Amino acid sequence: MTTQQISDVELAGQPAAYWTGVAYEALIAYTRAQQAEKGYTQPQFWLLRNLSVNDISPDGEGMSLPELREAMASYIRPEDDLAVEAEVLLERGWLTRDAEDRLWLTAQGEQARVDLARNAPAIRAALHEGIDDKDYVTTVKVLQRLIRNAGGPVA
Repeated sequence: MTTQQISDVELAGQPAAYWTGVAYEALIAYTRAQQAEKGYTQPQFWLLRNLSVNDISPDGEGMSLPELREAMASYIRPEDDLAVEAEVLLERGWLTRDAEDRLWLTAQGEQARVDLARNAPAIRAALHEGIDDKDYVTTVKVLQRLIRNAGGPVA
């Protein structure tokens, strides 16, 4: 199904779930491909972010893998294996593991998180090419309304 083959009237009758699903998969695939080119994965970046007091972690305390899975439950994908991803970060020296099996961000890991975060603006710019901010905001507001109409939470 492509918009080139569908009139605006027909497009207005298309199911939003189809198009949001296609968009979600395409955006995730693009983002992950760009990150892979830079030598890291999206789950690795999330691990760093969730363990950083300068980002998502409220206290900078270490976390176990089950705690990290729970913290990431709303965005982690079924194919993401945090244990495997954490091992890579441990080997790089970006994380350490204590005797209680909790993962901790190292100073090197914090610097890596800062460095990797610098890739986000270029990824966003590529994805937003040809879309002005006003149209983007309208799209997000429409999606939020669809979520509310479906009884879902809008953060």
